[in-house]
Amino acid sequence: MIINHPLKPIYNQDSKILILGSFPSVKSRENNFYYAHPQNQFWKILSDLFNENITDKKEFLLKNNIALFDVIKSCEIEGSADQTIKNVKVNDIKKIVDNSNIKYIFTTGRKATNLYNKYIEKTTNIKTIYLPSTSPLFSKMKYEEKLEEYKKILYYLSIK
Repeated sequence: MIINHPLKPIYNQDSKILILGSFPSVKSRENNFYYAHPQNQFWKILSDLFNENITDKKEFLLKNNIALFDVIKSCEIEGSADQTIKNVKVNDIKKIVDNSNIKYIFTTGRKATNLYNKYIEKTTNIKTIYLPSTSPLFSKMKYEEKLEEYKKILYYLSIK
């Protein structure tokens, strides 16, 4: 069964970087927000990176010039497992880039990276910067190692 992406992208004209996941997890779809699974480390990593307690996630992203969305517009998926994704249609990422100040795009996890490179890069002309998945299913890396990789975000936000 094809599932459509239920969430809107988060961005504004001041967004400088875009973080793209693959597709919302079951918990994210149920809670109608990104990275909503309590075990997902995405928000904890951003909180630690910016040394800030994040209460309003959307406000936090926009205040820090971060856009957030997913590569996949619709697909077949079993539960939340990226490895089961098939029959993919991708989102119009170029529209976000054209209506913002985005110069750098990050993809979280291999599935998002591979799909971005295959279908989207040619429309945006922006190479993706890989970040490891923050999913609880991706436990090959320790939290501290993931946090170190995510420090790239601070660097690219600092470029004028």
